[in-house]
Amino acid sequence: MEASNKQKGYAWALSAGLNAALAAISAKFFSSQFIRYGLVIFFNAIMWGSYVNSLKALSSLQATVTNFATNFLSSGLAGFFLFEEALSFQWFAGALLIVLGVLILSKSSIEGKTHKA
Repeated sequence: MEASNKQKGYAWALSAGLNAALAAISAKFFSSQFIRYGLVIFFNAIMWGSYVNSLKALSSLQATVTNFATNFLSSGLAGFFLFEEALSFQWFAGALLIVLGVLILSKSSIEGKTHKA
């Protein structure tokens, strides 16, 4: 798989995670029901489109884990900065482990491995 194509896949997966976080943030941030639901639907539609595009360039495992990690980190940091929610040491330890896992998966080449029977 071409490196440029893989980079685009990761960019799509990051976009999917950020848009999923934006959907959750908009659900908490706006008081108007119309705006709230409209933004949640809007960001979720963009998230699904981005996720599908990431699946075209990455393995499903790499796309899903990158999407999840971006969503987790973005939502947690938004909660801390926008809503003044507390983040414990365990949250930061878990976030670090998630990032390390994503880095390990991004270096792996799942499609290129062959198994001998």
